Amino acid sequence: MSHTCLHERASKEEIEKGLKLQPKFDENGLIPCITTDVHTNEILMFAWMNKESLENTIATGKVTYFSRSRQKLWVKGESSGQVQWVKELRTDCDQDVILVKVDMGENGASCHNGYRSCFYRKFDENSKGLIFDGGDPLFDPDEVYKK
Repeated sequence: MSHTCLHERASKEEIEKGLKLQPKFDENGLIPCITTDVHTNEILMFAWMNKESLENTIATGKVTYFSRSRQKLWVKGESSGQVQWVKELRTDCDQDVILVKVDMGENGASCHNGYRSCFYRKFDENSKGLIFDGGDPLFDPDEVYKK
């Protein structure tokens, strides 16, 4: 029998001030997850988790997401080798968002396009468009994913 540290949601008081992890999954069974670098607090990515992926993340220490496009669990780094090692897992006040702080090493890339962060572009007021602002890719996705 598997043991889980996830609990059914209880009273507002227990959810907001208690010490039990009571995540609020949406109507599709998903909860948003923000992932940051534990050392720099840089936002690396945003993805979704379901109950199984959250439990797997806690059990293994490797971040596991739920891929909506593939409708399956996705252990970060299973294809690319760019594993996100959990250093801290948090939830917000009403437990409807997960924050995972990870260590990927100095040259770890979170983005499937090879960038450290998925947020490698920013809006430029002058051009009214996007500009690159995330450094150079850390790996070649065509090589890693054999596209």
